Amino acid sequence: MSHSKLTDLYQRLLARYGPQGWWPANGRFEIIVGAILTQNTNWTNVEKALINLKNAGCLTPCQLYALDVPSLAELIRPAGYFNIKTQRLRHFLQWLLDRFDGDLDAVGQLSTHHLREQLLAIKGIGPETADSICLYAFEKPVFVVDAYTARILGRHGMIWPEAGYEEIREYFEGSLERNARLYNEFHALLVRLGKEHCKPKPRCGGCPIEDWPHSL
Repeated sequence: MSHSKLTDLYQRLLARYGPQGWWPANGRFEIIVGAILTQNTNWTNVEKALINLKNAGCLTPCQLYALDVPSLAELIRPAGYFNIKTQRLRHFLQWLLDRFDGDLDAVGQLSTHHLREQLLAIKGIGPETADSICLYAFEKPVFVVDAYTARILGRHGMIWPEAGYEEIREYFEGSLERNARLYNEFHALLVRLGKEHCKPKPRCGGCPIEDWPHSL
């Protein structure tokens, strides 16, 4: 995948859809909680869980960690897989409180590499979630790869079919300027394209990259 083709993709999507204004959450901690809850569900369900946490007055690290496990699980129930996600949230909170005394500003002082490394060491935090936290909560220049990104690039012959998460991420980061705002906007635009056109069953008519070769 050439730099010019990636740039063309970005410019086409931006021209079609305009700025996306991501992440759809308020404040650093809410972004992090949302990134953990959005695994294997859609944002509408995550919003319901976040509203529950807000209404319960539990959307700070200390307040959330002080909740007993059944209460937390019930509050985040709308996000699905709530028992698993309760444990993931608690693993993250334990790391945050033990190592940084709950201070997200201190976390933000870590280098991009060390922040990503530490997040990936937390049980239940995978690459996409870690990178979403790095990019959207801490404005670190890490490109987030998701199923939409892999599907779009794969269908247009821009990556090998067997390309994994790290290979795709490194491809973006190696081809584009290291810029968190650019990565933020590009990822959001790819999600928009994936939702509107590059679905599991593609809707190619009217797609911004309809004229590109397909590798279906």
